[in-house]
Amino acid sequence: MKIKIAVICLFAVSLFSCNHKVTPDKSNMKHTSVVIQTWLTEGDKSALFAQKKSLQFTDQENQFPSIEIDPSKKFQQIDGFGFCLTDGSAYLINQMADADKSKLLNELFSTDGNSIGISYLRISIGASDLSSHVYSYDDVPAGETDMDLSKFNIAENKKDLIPVLKRILKINPSIKILGSPWSAPVWMKDNNSSIGGSLQTKYYNVYANYFVKYIQAMKAEGIDIDAITPQNEPLNPKNNPSMYMSAEEERDFIKNDLGPAFATAGITTKIICYDHNADEPQYPLTVLQDAAARQYVDGSAFHLYGGNISALTEVHNAFPNKNIYFTEQYTGSKSSFAGDLSWAIQNLIIGAPRNWSKNVLEWNLASDPNLEPHTDGGCNTCLGAVTIAGNQVTRNQSYYIIAHASKFVRPESYRIYSSEITNLPNVVFVTPAGKIVLIVINTSNQPQSFNIKFNGKSATTSLNQGTVATYVW
Repeated sequence: MKIKIAVICLFAVSLFSCNHKVTPDKSNMKHTSVVIQTWLTEGDKSALFAQKKSLQFTDQENQFPSIEIDPSKKFQQIDGFGFCLTDGSAYLINQMADADKSKLLNELFSTDGNSIGISYLRISIGASDLSSHVYSYDDVPAGETDMDLSKFNIAENKKDLIPVLKRILKINPSIKILGSPWSAPVWMKDNNSSIGGSLQTKYYNVYANYFVKYIQAMKAEGIDIDAITPQNEPLNPKNNPSMYMSAEEERDFIKNDLGPAFATAGITTKIICYDHNADEPQYPLTVLQDAAARQYVDGSAFHLYGGNISALTEVHNAFPNKNIYFTEQYTGSKSSFAGDLSWAIQNLIIGAPRNWSKNVLEWNLASDPNLEPHTDGGCNTCLGAVTIAGNQVTRNQSYYIIAHASKFVRPESYRIYSSEITNLPNVVFVTPAGKIVLIVINTSNQPQSFNIKFNGKSATTSLNQGTVATYVW
């Protein structure tokens, strides 16, 4: 018996020792053996989000400029990167054969293998200009109204948008969805038209309840709307559909009607103001400067068809407790791949997070070879991230622009400090899994060598003119 006990004790001690040895303390490990994975997209398309030879950190010094990274300096948390899933996009995807549809959606929304991991979507509340036709959720015959919204329904979205969203949610159940209206129902407007006009004050409360019904109806379909903006491009009354809403009108609508309606209904969906160009930062500031409106507002949303991306920091600095979002930028059918890649990586993927944005969204996810569907008067030059022709898919510039961030910079990542270098704009994140993600582009007219400096070690690399790279370790 004593011999058996002794053997058991020795076995137990040995087992404990073995287990102990395979759990080393990594807290003081150096990064000389860390592999830096590299993905490149070249402006001449010779590499398209292609994985290249990995790098390693060393102790070697050289004369090249260094991007210095400091994970101890954290800034805003990231919600995600993605696109606007327009009605037209949803229609084109939904018409694909089931196997092709599944393959595409997995490529776009999964994080496995060669997928790009889109983590944030914007959808239209009612029609956008990239719907096949204009509609709202409460259309009534001319001259009639529907004050109690008894005719409200989301039947149009049940054709394509909701079925596609449900498939996306099966792939990524935590994807964030932002809803934006292009117009209120025409009977609420002062010009009875889908184009331009303003929301009549006598319908403010009804329109607030319209948002409540929308969020509840989508929830009933299993779709949570994380945030809404009261109006897409409120200073652009020329699109179809569209609606003008001044800063003062949006301020009053939020504080007197929309915010209280959400509170009464127990709606936790965020209200994000503005949703237009960076050339008018005074618009969101006007909303946020009103304490009664500010209590209901999560933050401000921007596009960059005008102004400078630095305006986002101006608004952040005025109200640092309110969030910043970047919600739309299109790529045009007549612009160049290299030009769009360079501009968008520099201004959006790098510029927006460096100016406090929690997300970056390009515009249309999908269009057909004729740049359709769109409304009469809607955008006829908006190039999708993918072009869908039946079951055939072509990947365009905004696909690669977003992929360089979306695949690696997962939700709840943080932007961290990195030094700014001439001709090498860059941004760095730390992911929830502890990975470091560096995105950099060479904006000079010649190849550029540089160092990635981290934790006292350096890795030397080089990028061709106009090349964007994502480095992950």
